[in-house]
Amino acid sequence: MPSSLFTPVSLRDLHLRNRIVVSPMGMGLAEQGCATDWYLMHFGNLALSGAGLVMVGATGVSPQGRSSPHCLGLWNEAQVESFQPMLSFCRKHGDAKIGIQLQHSGRKGSVAPPYENLRFLREDEGGWTIVAPSPVAYPKRPVPKELTAAEIAGIVMDFGNAAKRAHDAGFDLLELHSAHGYLLHQFLSPLTNRRADAYGGSLRNRMRLPLEAFASVRAAWPERKPLGVRISATDWIDGGWTLEESIVFAQALAELGCDYVTASSGGISPDQKITVKPGYQVDFAAAIRREAKIKTVAVGLITEARQAEVILDEGKSDLVALGRGMIFNPRWAWHAAVELGEDYFYPPQYERSHPRMRSGDFLKPSMRA
Repeated sequence: MPSSLFTPVSLRDLHLRNRIVVSPMGMGLAEQGCATDWYLMHFGNLALSGAGLVMVGATGVSPQGRSSPHCLGLWNEAQVESFQPMLSFCRKHGDAKIGIQLQHSGRKGSVAPPYENLRFLREDEGGWTIVAPSPVAYPKRPVPKELTAAEIAGIVMDFGNAAKRAHDAGFDLLELHSAHGYLLHQFLSPLTNRRADAYGGSLRNRMRLPLEAFASVRAAWPERKPLGVRISATDWIDGGWTLEESIVFAQALAELGCDYVTASSGGISPDQKITVKPGYQVDFAAAIRREAKIKTVAVGLITEARQAEVILDEGKSDLVALGRGMIFNPRWAWHAAVELGEDYFYPPQYERSHPRMRSGDFLKPSMRA
């Protein structure tokens, strides 16, 4: 019986060789929002990983939308051009499709990269004025400026313009970052959104900006290309965003043309109480898939091939994503394929690395087709 993990899947006109996704992860080594040689090395390597989809993470839709001064951006043409060496290499030598995640950091912006401990940066250190739905500070950081209605409209436009640039750059798939305590999530969560206007209060109002941003992107992004959203399915805090609200949000996204939801969680506050264990977020993906009738991506301590296989076999998600696990083992998909008895993509220069070669059994050319 064919492996579920290595069964192809289509999202609109995009055809993926398998159900393995490399999660979007911010690297924090861009210059003025432009991709540097690091990104060529990093994503070039992952394009050879055997995964069906590789995601470029945390790309700011404006200078203010970055998390750190060293995050990627898509607010000008120089940034579009900077992706070309990376994408050219991935297309020439790899098999994975390449997606990109758009974000606005909101109150969690203006910090040093994670490898410099996320220290808040003053303006004289290269930082900027942080903004949010309401003047509610992330713990141990300054109080953000509350966004005006006009500024919200500008952010909606920024998302649409960044989507156009992502298409111009040549990305195959687009994802909106509405998770982990960044701006779109800040509007969703009652812990951070205390507005009294049309963007706050009721669930419908708290969803308004994320849905407007999605609609702006969907209008700018070609119909044939898939568009997804990463959400935090719960804040893990009493009085915060809930799984039930996530299902309603996913239903609204589906009506606007969303192709999948990646069900992560947390990030709105360090006060969250999370019990971390293998696959601890998978049931969120399962509930959203079942109730909202939308494709989902499961993520969170999915580390073993058979664990991923069971998630798909049980209908809990349509794809599985690995982040840290793929960094630790960039050939995770190769090893999973061998374990499950499946073929996988590899460049011809690497064909002698396959375990079959240990017995002198040359691979069939079809395995690298």
